[in-house]
Amino acid sequence: MNVDLFDFELPPERIALRPAQPRDAARLLLLTGDERQDRHVRDLPGLLAPGDLLVFNDTRVIPAQLDGRRGDARIGATLHKREGPREWRAFIRNAKRLRDGDVIDFGQGVTATASGRAEDGSFLLRFAGDEPVELLLARCGHMPLPPYIASKRPTDERDATDYQTMFANEPGAVAAPTAALHFTPDLLARLEAAGIGHATLTLHVGAGTFLPVKAEDTDAHKMHAEWGRIDAATADRLNAVRAAGGRVIAVGTTSLRLIESAAGEDNIIRPFEGDTAIFITPGYRFRGIDGLMTNFHLPRSTLFMLVSALMGLDQMKAAYAHAIENDYRFYSYGDASLLLPLQRC
Repeated sequence: MNVDLFDFELPPERIALRPAQPRDAARLLLLTGDERQDRHVRDLPGLLAPGDLLVFNDTRVIPAQLDGRRGDARIGATLHKREGPREWRAFIRNAKRLRDGDVIDFGQGVTATASGRAEDGSFLLRFAGDEPVELLLARCGHMPLPPYIASKRPTDERDATDYQTMFANEPGAVAAPTAALHFTPDLLARLEAAGIGHATLTLHVGAGTFLPVKAEDTDAHKMHAEWGRIDAATADRLNAVRAAGGRVIAVGTTSLRLIESAAGEDNIIRPFEGDTAIFITPGYRFRGIDGLMTNFHLPRSTLFMLVSALMGLDQMKAAYAHAIENDYRFYSYGDASLLLPLQRC
């Protein structure tokens, strides 16, 4: 499909630079087919049905944004995928000043050797020493806010908590599964009291999620791989919910993409562990989910393509136009949408 089909105009003032406080006070656009309702995230217990199941991503964002030097050159690195115990693939700022074998000094006694420049311009960084890389990053790294926020203000202490979900448990993401940022313990307790359960899986979100689609046609776009895991008990639970007539609602596109990677043509979700580079565009047949809660996405992005595949491109363009006209807040720290197809997937 032509990527231009997924374009729309977004006023810059609609981009949220801070999350709603409290988290569940964020607005929620409910879309059922082409019918819309303006609600709030705290209304979720009354919008879902007993027996439904929300699926969260329990990945934890690491301090994956690094600033260093190679000689007299400033080098910035954004880690996006772990390749080994001491190796990370990273997007590099000022990459023209970096060559294979160069050593980058990130300060605080942290250095890494660059090698293996890829077609996308990324390098493989191998961190020196014996200390676990997690400790090195805690010393010299900072929270990797999305570029559409980081370009407007610096990262600060609030982001260390604002950009982690209440489910964050498995370190390895370089971007938050932002739909889950809206949840609080109180909201989760009210959902449970209403008979709406929850489960978790792990997908370590990579910085590739923010990369623009540069190809003119979706067939020419290459997705970056991300590592994920659904264990056998979770897969069994998701299948049991659907068999009993309940709906599996993915919270965030990361949860959705991993479930769909684990689901077979028979609509059965199986245990999964490994990389996925699934790219969902209109025409895709969903096999493992029945709905999606997600924030509002970038024009021409793979994530806007995904929600258009679920609900229809015309419906999503109309919904986004409504959100813009009614002052919804967009992107990672913005408001949310609850997308429920009229027919089960």
